[in-house]
Amino acid sequence: MEEDDIYTKDGTVDYKGNPANKKTTGTWRACPYIIGNEGCERLAYYGMSTNLVLYFKHQLNQHSATASKNNQNWSGTCYITPLIGAFLADSYLGRYWTIACFSIIYIIGMTLLAMSASVDGMKPFCYSKDNCNPTDTQSAMTFLALYLIALGTGGIKPCVSSYGADQFDDTDEREKIHKSSFFNWFYFSINIGALIAASVLVWVQTNVSWGWGFGIPAIAMAIAVGFFFTGTRLYRNQIPGGSPLTRLCQVLVASIRKYNVAVPADMSLLYEKADAESNIKGSRKIDHTNDLSFFDKAAVETQTDQLKGINPWRLCTVTQVEELKAIIRLLPIWASGIIFAAVYSQMSSLFTLQGERMDTRVAHSNFHIPPASLSIFDTLSVIFWVPIYDRIIVPTTGKFTGRKNGLTQLQRMGIGLFISIFAMVAAAILEQERLKIVKKHNYYDLKEMPLTIFWQVPQYFLIGCAEVFTFIGQLEFFYEQAPDAMRSFCSALSLTTVAAGSYLSSLLVTIVTSITAKDGKLGWIPDNLNHGHIDYFFWLLAGLSVANFGVFIGIAKWYTYKTAVGTVPLNQKEAK
Repeated sequence: MEEDDIYTKDGTVDYKGNPANKKTTGTWRACPYIIGNEGCERLAYYGMSTNLVLYFKHQLNQHSATASKNNQNWSGTCYITPLIGAFLADSYLGRYWTIACFSIIYIIGMTLLAMSASVDGMKPFCYSKDNCNPTDTQSAMTFLALYLIALGTGGIKPCVSSYGADQFDDTDEREKIHKSSFFNWFYFSINIGALIAASVLVWVQTNVSWGWGFGIPAIAMAIAVGFFFTGTRLYRNQIPGGSPLTRLCQVLVASIRKYNVAVPADMSLLYEKADAESNIKGSRKIDHTNDLSFFDKAAVETQTDQLKGINPWRLCTVTQVEELKAIIRLLPIWASGIIFAAVYSQMSSLFTLQGERMDTRVAHSNFHIPPASLSIFDTLSVIFWVPIYDRIIVPTTGKFTGRKNGLTQLQRMGIGLFISIFAMVAAAILEQERLKIVKKHNYYDLKEMPLTIFWQVPQYFLIGCAEVFTFIGQLEFFYEQAPDAMRSFCSALSLTTVAAGSYLSSLLVTIVTSITAKDGKLGWIPDNLNHGHIDYFFWLLAGLSVANFGVFIGIAKWYTYKTAVGTVPLNQKEAK
């Protein structure tokens, strides 16, 4: 290896701030600490959140509707706060220190939650296991802990996946190949944590105590932080590039100020720094693209600029303009993930209600499986498909596409969107068959009917398969196509699709109920599903998924991939 090849060329530095040495930092030598951190953190998160609605209902003495609303509000907050962590990481702190600082907040929140469920005086007084009477102060302490956790997880979520990808140099073809594999195993670790949480920790909360049920996740989070700090000397770090929102606003303002200025035919005349690096810390220069040409006006240098000097609110570099273009191009891809997230959210809502009206016994024994526990099959599906994709699908498709990573990220996401359609079809057909049995045998008032809950396994398994293609592809896509100095922000943007999908599902339920439950009718989604038609709701989501898939194909054909200066442009036909 020549002297020039010892150091990374993507702007990363080591923990001392020196150029990152390829021989001693990054790649798979650093990733186990990041993946291990994520696995423990997800175990902590899902171990605390999976059963939270029951804690609200039975320990905080809340009505079902109130408990559900509080659970949804908190969960939505957990997927909105990543924007805060991403802004701080990209602007000022960098990903390493953002993860470190918000992890401390996370641990404080989880410790407080465990104490609020176990320490006398802090925990609610209970007359029996499920009959408690908390004071206002005790309830407030629980919610203080939960929203500290929401802030903590928000700071971590958008940074960890990007930080792991930072360990591979984009300019080194050998390292770049491994980056796609990293996202697969990163998501694999998430689901290992979720599997343990949904099985072991839910059992502890139900059969041992809520104190231990929340205490074990707090311990897991402490282990996660310890794991992360252990790898400090091995990490490669991107230098924060200052406020990305300020840079985007500067391009908008400069473009509007120069709305009557003509863009030269020779794009090499647009303003850019003469140096090899861009004027944005931690960011390589980005090649000019021809679409969204209005914003090119911000990079046109006029006589006023030459006389008065460079004012970033009047004149921006090509790289700065391309940052804004990249974000605008990502927005349609982001929007196409909302319908998928709405489908995904059914696992914790209508799938659970559907399962509650089925035979929950295991092999006709006296052991009943909780309907929510069927989500384990989604997790098992992900754990099954990740190695299949990484070890079989990638090399097989690579032989046909000529790409070392097999499929492009957009192709991968599109396949996931297509598979999700069949998850809704499977759920709708199962519900139709269930209602036929209800009607035939007059089981309308029977809570559990003789149709085993394990018929739900296919719909959970299909969603898990779709996740491997869409969610992992989305993680990689938003990282790759984000400007260097905005990768945490774009990772946070991709996470907000989960929140948007949950809100969309809630909105659809509200609209459907208001339309179908009129004039004394029970509607599609009544309290007793034997009198309803949630199969119609599943068909509605299937139809929306088909339409969304069609729109996504159009967006993918339109999309122009970002190309950093000095890298080989991606063949557009191949990309589509």
